[in-house]
Amino acid sequence: MTLPYTARAARGFYFSDRREAGAALVAHLTAYARRSDVIVLALPRGGVPVAAAVADVLQAPLDVLLVRKLGVPGHKEFAFGALASGGTIVLNRDVVAGIGLSDAVIQSVAKTEQRELERRERAYRDDRPFPKLSGKTVILVDDGLATGSTMYAAVVGVSKLGATRIVIAAPVSSGEAVDTLRAIADHVVTLSTPDPFVAVGAWYEHFAQVSDDEVRALLAGRKS
Repeated sequence: MTLPYTARAARGFYFSDRREAGAALVAHLTAYARRSDVIVLALPRGGVPVAAAVADVLQAPLDVLLVRKLGVPGHKEFAFGALASGGTIVLNRDVVAGIGLSDAVIQSVAKTEQRELERRERAYRDDRPFPKLSGKTVILVDDGLATGSTMYAAVVGVSKLGATRIVIAAPVSSGEAVDTLRAIADHVVTLSTPDPFVAVGAWYEHFAQVSDDEVRALLAGRKS
């Protein structure tokens, strides 16, 4: 018998996989079901299976919002900012000032990541344009929030594109991320904030990398 995610916590994880996590998450989003002003945007790649489960139950359009971290040269895992679909760039001014990154370095890294962002958008969306967000309630979905920096950039991006209400939904999050994001989003929904958080993948039994092909398959035939 499959245990509910709450019972699995005693075994060291909460969710079997991302799809199950999305099914548990959507129970807290029913106020947004069957509404013409709602769109679900997933943060690829891990957020897409979660968001697909959410969009199916809400009967809402599903699309992706690309976000790319801007990593310090030589230490790419140390982010000094992020890029989001629609041309949004968010910088961590404290990191930029602390390291002394020049405008030339910032622009060089941003240009490289912009190319990768555009490549992924073509791969996932083909020729479909990015959805219009003006006047929409946007539900941003990821498989988990560690620092919240990537989701922060996503919120800034959809806000600039005219979203009237922004909802963040993630099955598991750090308390730090939730506190940060509540300050800029209209609604933050998460099922658990374990402490210590460790990492997103620590709370899933199955956490294989999501492939580009899986993302395309989940988006295929959907209207945005």
